Amino acid sequence: MSDKKVNFFNTVSAFDTFLEVNYEGFLLKILNIARYLFISIMILYLGLCLISLAHKMISFTISQGALDFNSIKMILTDGLFTLIVLAIAKTLFIKDGFDYAITFLEVSFVVLVRKLILLETDPTETMLLLVLGITSALFFVLIVYIHSLKHKWAKERLSEETGLKE
Repeated sequence: MSDKKVNFFNTVSAFDTFLEVNYEGFLLKILNIARYLFISIMILYLGLCLISLAHKMISFTISQGALDFNSIKMILTDGLFTLIVLAIAKTLFIKDGFDYAITFLEVSFVVLVRKLILLETDPTETMLLLVLGITSALFFVLIVYIHSLKHKWAKERLSEETGLKE
């Protein structure tokens, strides 16, 4: 019975090695092609968002002159959505995991701000508004703090490379 288990595990291991040697590169190429196809679609979608935003701004301005609050809110909402799409498309080019995480933190901040703008002010939603406000403030503080850390690290790296002390 033990020989059957060892034989089975050896067969599985051999099959795994066969797949790794023969198909891993092929599957990686398929994933890269799918990634670039997705990036292309997102860039096309971003272009459509920008055209739609420009069209709304121009058509509202032509029809209304000075924009009313609802039109401005709609344009701001579309602008923030376009900013989200732009940030997501940008993250698809990032190779460094740290920068990738920071960019998604920034996207989350914009999504929260967009949600705060879209929420109708209703006394029953006070707690939700408070939680979203605190969360977006924490995200903002984290983003500013991490960017200052990155700037500090870059200065330290530069001083180490040049051999200069501050």
